[in-house]
Amino acid sequence: MTAAGDGSDARRGAAYGFLAYAVWGAFPLYFHALKPAGAWEILSHRILWTLVLCALVLLVRRDLAWAAQLWRRPRLGLGVVAAALLIALNWVVYVQAVITGHTTEAALGYFLNPIVTVFLGVVVLRERLRLLQWVAVGIGAVAGLYLSFAAGSVPVIALTLAATFGSYGLVKKKVGASLQAMQSLAAETAVLAPIALALLVILTARGETTFTTDGGWHTSLLVLSGAATALPLLLFAAAARRVPLVTIGLLQFVTPVLQLLCGVLLLGEHMSPQRWVGFAIVWVALAVLTVDSLRQRASRSARLRPGRGDPTGSAAADGSVSINDTADLR
Repeated sequence: MTAAGDGSDARRGAAYGFLAYAVWGAFPLYFHALKPAGAWEILSHRILWTLVLCALVLLVRRDLAWAAQLWRRPRLGLGVVAAALLIALNWVVYVQAVITGHTTEAALGYFLNPIVTVFLGVVVLRERLRLLQWVAVGIGAVAGLYLSFAAGSVPVIALTLAATFGSYGLVKKKVGASLQAMQSLAAETAVLAPIALALLVILTARGETTFTTDGGWHTSLLVLSGAATALPLLLFAAAARRVPLVTIGLLQFVTPVLQLLCGVLLLGEHMSPQRWVGFAIVWVALAVLTVDSLRQRASRSARLRPGRGDPTGSAAADGSVSINDTADLR
């Protein structure tokens, strides 16, 4: 491919990535529109309609042979189960936060996520951090303590979202890159489908479902939750094949920024001066992580330049990442 073609592909990838993170950033408006449905009902429909959509796509593509390996490889199967439970917990906490007026705290959770991910890398994977990464983790810890003392309580929603999503990514990394994005989403929602069905039965018996009682538009929005889950994932997959990991890392901040703006400007949530200060401390930590990431990429590119340790000038030096190496299922 020509250099011009490479540039065009990279621009398309960046556009796909921005759209994916923008859709995730607009999720507070979507879930807010699903009221009066509760978090457990929304979670159940999201799981079931996502599974239906994934199954249809995989059937059309005749892409079902991969499912057999979940039985032949217990480690992979258990990893899918663990990932499914973690992402389900993340989803229900997030939806509950939005529909109860805590969108800004949910946004804080996704701001904290990169810092928690780095922390998990040290604690679980025994990875060694560079100096600026240690600085960022330290600043993130200060932000958490400040927010706890300023509010008089621990930011449970934010920490739960960051911990569950960070752990989800960790499980995906430990399991390995065996499944593509659509396959992984299908497998995880298939694991959760029996739980989702049981929840709907219980909620229906208690008269707490809204699927058929709040009009056709409400029903349509619940059905479309499957497409809303899968669409940004597919956009993200297209982006991750085309742009460097550093670009993906920078684009991910679009989501919590938009979530914060949705909460404050569109959903009327109040942000105290103390919380703004706490957010500012988190942003400093993210800025430090970003600088470290850019410096590391520049150093790697210099080492792998033709004649500087990589005589072939391989395209792998651009730091690109396969969708199989990532996990973004908000």
